[in-house]
Amino acid sequence: MSGPRHDMAATVVRALARHGQPWSALGLAAAVVGAVAVSPDPYLHATAARMLPLAVLAVSVAVVTGHAGLPTLGQVAPYAAGAYITARLALAGTDLAPLHLLAAAGAGAVTAGALGAVLVRYRATVFLMLSLAVAELTAITAAQWRTVSGGTDGLAGIPAPRLLPGLPPLTADRTVLLYTAAVAITATAAAMALLGGDQRTLLAAVRGNEARASASGHQVTAYLWTAQTGAGALAGIGGALLIHTHRWVTPADVGFSTAALALLAVVIGGATSLPGAAAATIAVLAVRDVVGAWLPGHAPLLLGALFVTAVYLLPGGLTALPARLASLPIRHHRRHRPALHTSDNPAQPVTRRTP
Repeated sequence: MSGPRHDMAATVVRALARHGQPWSALGLAAAVVGAVAVSPDPYLHATAARMLPLAVLAVSVAVVTGHAGLPTLGQVAPYAAGAYITARLALAGTDLAPLHLLAAAGAGAVTAGALGAVLVRYRATVFLMLSLAVAELTAITAAQWRTVSGGTDGLAGIPAPRLLPGLPPLTADRTVLLYTAAVAITATAAAMALLGGDQRTLLAAVRGNEARASASGHQVTAYLWTAQTGAGALAGIGGALLIHTHRWVTPADVGFSTAALALLAVVIGGATSLPGAAAATIAVLAVRDVVGAWLPGHAPLLLGALFVTAVYLLPGGLTALPARLASLPIRHHRRHRPALHTSDNPAQPVTRRTP
């Protein structure tokens, strides 16, 4: 399309990209979930719902990796804590979803806080390697702590949760999707609100120049530990949603592969964008589970191709897409008009050409 309509469309795109707020991504996510929920396909509902727990985990990784500047694979530890405490509460007869979420958030925060007391003293590659050890130890502990985790066989037959006493269990696929999406969007919005304003500025200062921030009197280690602990609570909520959507859990669900997928989603979505991390998680899982089903055995290759393509085309992740749209050139098309001057010298009297 060219001409005035093209100019208007390009102008609108640039205006939206320049003035759009991060909160609009949450509204878009709600609209997408609504569109999926309207579909009559229960398999689509179940598939979408089972993607959202990992999306919440990726959001927690984005808090630590993007905002605190600590690349991590260790968020699966609070994720596992939230999942197993939710499973045990459900198996013990406590089936209220709000209690599960509160218990999982608390377990995730405690786990992340205990680990963060050691991990936040390190930076960059050392922190990443220590978090890798945490991810591996999480899976090993889950496999060997049979009284809690059920060992390598995992825990199955977990009862469905209830929103309130007296209400029926959340068993319908559409209902589970709407519930899980509501919790995921609310948790992401809460994290974005807590990271706004002074907190975001302080973490950016620490991430940009830690020595200067420390010399200015800021408690750098305390800030990073707080971010790690808060992200742990978020990961714990993701673990609770894992139980509510899958209703089983094994050590493979909380191991290195899960941690790697979450970190990959953060890189693709944009390190400091929480909605971008969640959206990229959906894209990663769609490539692995949907596209990978058409090419059996090639899921790792597809994920590698997705990563390389995303890094090459969007170096800043999905977060950089609005800036790229804002930089689109706008060409102004003008109609050619007959010359009003008989000479290139504007000082000469103006004479009109006669046919």
